[in-house]
Amino acid sequence: MDLFSRSWTALRTAIAELPDEAFARPSGCTGWLVRDLVCHLVIDAQDVLIILVTPAESEPTRDAVTYWEVAETPPTGDDPLDALIVRLAAAYQEPWLLKFHLDDVGSAAGRAAVLADPDLRVSTRDQVLTVRDYLAAYVLEWTLHHLDLIAYVEYPRKPPAEGLARSREMLEKIAGSPFPAAFSDEDALLVGTGRRPPTSSEEAELGELAGKLPLVLT
Repeated sequence: MDLFSRSWTALRTAIAELPDEAFARPSGCTGWLVRDLVCHLVIDAQDVLIILVTPAESEPTRDAVTYWEVAETPPTGDDPLDALIVRLAAAYQEPWLLKFHLDDVGSAAGRAAVLADPDLRVSTRDQVLTVRDYLAAYVLEWTLHHLDLIAYVEYPRKPPAEGLARSREMLEKIAGSPFPAAFSDEDALLVGTGRRPPTSSEEAELGELAGKLPLVLT
């Protein structure tokens, strides 16, 4: 749960420090500019707040790893929800408004996570998880989106090293196989989720695992 807070704080700090012109640059999410990604994170923060106050009585059906599902095809940016995000982001008009809204809702989500009972069971997407597992799953979300944020933007600080390592560990469990030791945590995440194609040498190192990639997480 501490790692959720560190990853979320690092991501929000990165957004707060971006110059306004960065919001019009592409992000690592197909079809989204940086401003669209930030708008998506506002909704993510709202989701965290909603889920943390949506208790469940039944036993957990998912954990931090099985929370994630793997789609058959990569996103194209044409999905109705993706398109809605683009329209919402454009409605903000000024980057400072997006920054303000994310800081407002994001700070609240961060405080709610700190105050939450880690053993409480919560419901989301017709599944039940403990708060501990739900927040652990979001370490992967924050880490990937931090990489998306700086994919085409010069920014000196990457996601926390421990967040990268934990995210790699989760992705390897989802894949059912470890990534080559020669891959950095960042490269494992970028290649593993299809955010960049492997080089010819990386593909050779991946071996049979290459046939399972990319892992499009939803």
